[in-house]
Amino acid sequence: MTVPPLDLGPQTRVIALLAEGVTDEQLGHATPCPEYAVHHLLGHLLGLSAAFRDAARKDLGATTDTPPTDSVPDIGPGWREELPKVLDELAEAWRDPAAWTGMTRAGGVDLPGEIAAAVAVDELVVHGWDLAMATGQPYEPDPAALQATYAFLQASADDPSRDAIFGPIVPVPEDAPLLDRAVGLSGRNPGRPL
Repeated sequence: MTVPPLDLGPQTRVIALLAEGVTDEQLGHATPCPEYAVHHLLGHLLGLSAAFRDAARKDLGATTDTPPTDSVPDIGPGWREELPKVLDELAEAWRDPAAWTGMTRAGGVDLPGEIAAAVAVDELVVHGWDLAMATGQPYEPDPAALQATYAFLQASADDPSRDAIFGPIVPVPEDAPLLDRAVGLSGRNPGRPL
């Protein structure tokens, strides 16, 4: 049996623990995503987890066809139970080697399975940082997921169209921690997160 290149489980657990640490009072706090408060960011994490779960399963439909820019995401009253469940389902779906092969769709875009996985990992790592910064929690992403995110962002660094997705690269010293360098490549300033 073929082993998938990366287990998303360790990173989804990091996100679930961060979400568990969010207080009701913090839901309205600003995040490093200018248009999102914490409750929007949690809604985005919930939506992208469902979308990339379904992309892994090749279960294409409403969750995989909707561009993330169509509306501002939000959470419902059951988000504390729903988010960890969907994160677990996301990780489990990408444990199937078939998820990494062939074509799938996410955000209304058709793409190879392995690229969809890379985007999912990037979303989890970068938005995990956003959530940690917005809620004052320590953040230690899964090392393998962080390495994959850095490689994914580094590969697109010279693409002129990347700014529409990530925002302009924030220069970070080469000897900075890998997380800071990845955050800079994602268009965020690790020295001034909010």
